[in-house]
Amino acid sequence: MDWMGIKSPIDYEEKWVKRWKEAKIFEADPDPSKPKYFICVPYSYQNGPLHLGHGFTYTRGDAYARFRRMQGYNVLFPWAWHWTGEAVAGTSERLKRGDETIRGMLIEIDGVPEELLEKFTDPVFVTKYYTEENRIVVDAMGFSVDWRREFYTTDLHPYYSKFIQWQFITLKNRGYVVIGKHPVVWCPNCKSATGDHDRLVGEGVSPEEYVLVLFKFNDAYLAAATLRPETIFGVTNIWINPNHEYSLAEVDGKKYIVSKRAAEKLREQKNVKILRSIKPENLIGKYAEAPLIGKLVPILPADLVDPNFGTGVVYSVPAHAPYDYAGVIALRSDEERLRKYGLKEIVEKIKPISIIKVPGYGDYPAVEEVERRGIKTDTDPRLEEATKTIYSKEFHEGVMKENCGEYSGMGVNEARDSVKAKLIELGLGDTM
Repeated sequence: MDWMGIKSPIDYEEKWVKRWKEAKIFEADPDPSKPKYFICVPYSYQNGPLHLGHGFTYTRGDAYARFRRMQGYNVLFPWAWHWTGEAVAGTSERLKRGDETIRGMLIEIDGVPEELLEKFTDPVFVTKYYTEENRIVVDAMGFSVDWRREFYTTDLHPYYSKFIQWQFITLKNRGYVVIGKHPVVWCPNCKSATGDHDRLVGEGVSPEEYVLVLFKFNDAYLAAATLRPETIFGVTNIWINPNHEYSLAEVDGKKYIVSKRAAEKLREQKNVKILRSIKPENLIGKYAEAPLIGKLVPILPADLVDPNFGTGVVYSVPAHAPYDYAGVIALRSDEERLRKYGLKEIVEKIKPISIIKVPGYGDYPAVEEVERRGIKTDTDPRLEEATKTIYSKEFHEGVMKENCGEYSGMGVNEARDSVKAKLIELGLGDTM
């Protein structure tokens, strides 16, 4: 169609974008006769091309800016680019390491000329490249932006950097910003906190604090990580993975036995000195003393223990933890492993200990859930669902039984915090 020299929608768009620029209608200068209004949409990371989601987000901001102008406001709508963050630096670092995946993505998806890739090892070049490319897209969208006020983050823009300094100082002076400590998702490579957009994988992950329950073992402690310290009264044994070596590490002056991966994680949180490796066979079949109850419990092998998760040491509560009950059943039927470590008599003596009264269940909720679902192995994926069901029910409705000492009659949700505090007070607990 040819109407007034316009052959296609693109021609129509280009015509009006050009007219708007020539008329400078979106350039906002001070005007005392009009109420002023400022709008800025969250800046996009400059580690890749803009996509449809950006178009959707920024169109909403643009529509609002235009609406306010129609109401008579003098609207300032600047454009901004996000140059900071590990999302940008990560692209350069991966290229420096020779990562073929990111190299392929840049060429095939982003359309980066291959001859420019060497320059992409500089994060500043990356941000400038994508800013130039993306400015063309934003301009073509026809957003009502005052391009004279365009800015970007980092100290490469001294005025914006000073604004951020002023902002933090002002917020601090007004009591809205304080200096303190709080858990963060930490990158051991970059040595910094890392947000969702900074991570290659793991988006949506948030910090989770584990309680380390310390089981005395000679002159050290087996540090078992748990989210449920109140269940210590039902412990029957400790699980470790028989296929992975452990570390003896001095943590803030105490000797902990944890997986090698856990020792590295603790090193990022506390004062840690790794002393030596410990083979799992030097632990399996021996006993450690459970805190608060003073009972000796056996150390047993279980493939279900992930050395990369928690501390690689788990204390077993088969009455209330489906994985633990399934683990005991699996070990009892593993004749080869029982014979290898001489565990037959030890494992036969393990009986679930009921410590929580829960409406709708008998003494052993984990046993009921495992048997109801027909679970036969400790690798059955249905164990996860069974675990969530019991943990939720016990947390909201469970009451500690009479065999839980001073916590008897206390709700599980209250006992959890109380037991944690007591363990730490006595030096028999820690956090990670």
